[in-house]
Amino acid sequence: AVPLHTPGTPFQNKVWAVLQSIPYGQTRSYKEQAISIGSPESVRAVANANGMNRISILIPCHRVIGSDGQLTGYGGGLWRKRYLLDLEVKWNS
Repeated sequence: AVPLHTPGTPFQNKVWAVLQSIPYGQTRSYKEQAISIGSPESVRAVANANGMNRISILIPCHRVIGSDGQLTGYGGGLWRKRYLLDLEVKWNS
């Protein structure tokens, strides 16, 4: 594995570390991500940290969706988020 340099706050780095643990072809909600870092009430802060991710293919923020299962914000556009998720499901099966 290649170590990643992720300049960010300690909170952002915690959020990004959890992003890297989401398995290929799977998704998590922002709420699940907040719970996994021990901050269940920090859903908006988690979403903001995801948005600050500057290497989104290596730190896969496209795998995070709304708690209702809907796609939500993605810097590359929701069409690209859908494409990446569909691609991962296709190659993971």
